[in-house]
Amino acid sequence: MNALMSTFGITDFWTFLLGTIVIVLLPGPNSLYVLSVAAQRGVAAGYRGACGVFLGDAILMLLSAGGVASLLKTSPELFYVVKYIGAAYLAWIGLQMLRGAWRNWRERGVLTPVEAPPQREDLLQPFRKALLVSLLNPKAILFFVSFFIQFVDPAYAHPVLSFAILGVACELVSATYLTVVIFLGARLADHFRRRRALSAGLGGGVGTLFIGFGAKLATATLN
Repeated sequence: MNALMSTFGITDFWTFLLGTIVIVLLPGPNSLYVLSVAAQRGVAAGYRGACGVFLGDAILMLLSAGGVASLLKTSPELFYVVKYIGAAYLAWIGLQMLRGAWRNWRERGVLTPVEAPPQREDLLQPFRKALLVSLLNPKAILFFVSFFIQFVDPAYAHPVLSFAILGVACELVSATYLTVVIFLGARLADHFRRRRALSAGLGGGVGTLFIGFGAKLATATLN
């Protein structure tokens, strides 16, 4: 495989793949959001959220390959603007989850009525939120460049092709992992629907983590 990939300007593909798997498995706002959506709304909603993550990551990879990382490094003001918007959005999602968890906790002894079918505008909500969670993180653009560049041969004449192949591999690893996350969340869905206290615990825990992610992003630097 390494010999094949070297013809596309990619060096040490297996090391790249192993590193990608380790990075994808690290808990982050993308995977936690998809898990919570799948647990609360089912497999289809989980995949809509996952599609938002895939699109967001693909856009960040394209921006990385297109030189936006250099722009962020040379324009700290732009970096900080995007960073604080992203941090505020993560914190806002976390607060919304905490509000929902508090509501479920207060109503834990009340029987859940039959839910009405979701409205059309609600169907795209997981996709839109996941897309924004993925995009509003300037550190991700810098990461893709700093990680991918280690496995691209500087002498190769078409580095964009190398970046594209590495990006596809990264997306496949992410898709596999998020599929496991979605079905894990869906298996828990029935328990959460019948047990409001359990649902409140999940929502509260994930909401707190999102506020933590927002705080971490707000304190991030260019280094």
